[in-house]
Amino acid sequence: MLAEQLTGQVLSHLDRLTENIYLHKQAIPAFEGLQSAAKDAGFNLQIASGFRSFERQRLIWNNKFSGKTRILDKNEQPLITEQLSDSEKLFAILHWSALPGASRHHWGTDFDIYDPNLLPKDKSLQLTVSEYTYKGYFFELNQWLSDNMKRFDFYRPYQQYNGGVAIEPWHLSYLPVAENAMEQLTQPLIKQTILENNVLGKSLICEQLPIIYKQFICNVQRS
Repeated sequence: MLAEQLTGQVLSHLDRLTENIYLHKQAIPAFEGLQSAAKDAGFNLQIASGFRSFERQRLIWNNKFSGKTRILDKNEQPLITEQLSDSEKLFAILHWSALPGASRHHWGTDFDIYDPNLLPKDKSLQLTVSEYTYKGYFFELNQWLSDNMKRFDFYRPYQQYNGGVAIEPWHLSYLPVAENAMEQLTQPLIKQTILENNVLGKSLICEQLPIIYKQFICNVQRS
């Protein structure tokens, strides 16, 4: 992938799946196969979030860093950000939200799934672990995906917590392209992207980038 594709600044590697959802061109046939198999099993597999641009990820990041959007702790409870140092705030955000320029959603290979038919009419999608685990709305879908997604070359990069990003059972990744993108996403590229854009906390990010890169970017399941 080109640098601009890796960091979510262009759309040239993508095709439109639905009106609002874009995926990597190579991932679309695989997802459609997975979706069709899910339908045969009684599920309406849909994507809640596919490709996410650098600008969108930057907005998410800046809103959290500035306090406009709440930051959750590891138990999905809101933190009192005024009581956090900038460094504590940085790593608290990274537990749930990727650094702009380093989100796997930039690649178009990664997306968040759910089944709208299983979501209660009085509930909105939250993308929390409780929705996908035992007694959650999407537990059966989650189990089906565990048994079937590898047939279509998908896996969960955040299958378990390894001290970096939180568990995300809803997050699927298309292995053939994502693996290559991960190898190309280097620290110098991320640093350059951060420095060239209005990202809050950029000095601290650059200072902590070796730790961020190891703990929150490379620290994922590989298959």
